[in-house]
Amino acid sequence: MLKGLDNRLNADVLYALRAMGHGDLLVICDTNFPADSIARETVLGELLHMENLKASEAIEAVLSVLPLDTFVDDFAGRMEVVGEPSTVPQVQIEVQNVIDRFDGREARMIGIERFAFYDKARTAYAVIQTGERRFYGCFMFRKGVIPPES
Repeated sequence: MLKGLDNRLNADVLYALRAMGHGDLLVICDTNFPADSIARETVLGELLHMENLKASEAIEAVLSVLPLDTFVDDFAGRMEVVGEPSTVPQVQIEVQNVIDRFDGREARMIGIERFAFYDKARTAYAVIQTGERRFYGCFMFRKGVIPPES
């Protein structure tokens, strides 16, 4: 354990988050997502796990150390419900609430069509699979910057 860090963040996840650069994508997904096969195509090349957590819990831990990009509209994305792109399931509402608490902007996640989400996920830096069992618990985050001290 380390002081000042959320204990839900394991060493592998912390390594990946630290190694990411400005603009890199992070995928945090549910248990149904083809996480292993997609993770093999990412920069990191291996799947990371936060398997005993719901999506909102894992994202809360990640956002405690990861700044979101403030220069782009796609700082956060959610997988759209197939055939119902404007439907926002409860799991996604919970994650939006976490983003709102950490980010400070009143900006919404963008919706990403399922197969477009898969394609974009392959270009990510890393994939973290959670224990989320609800459908559409799949998200993307674009890493921002930490400004220098004044």
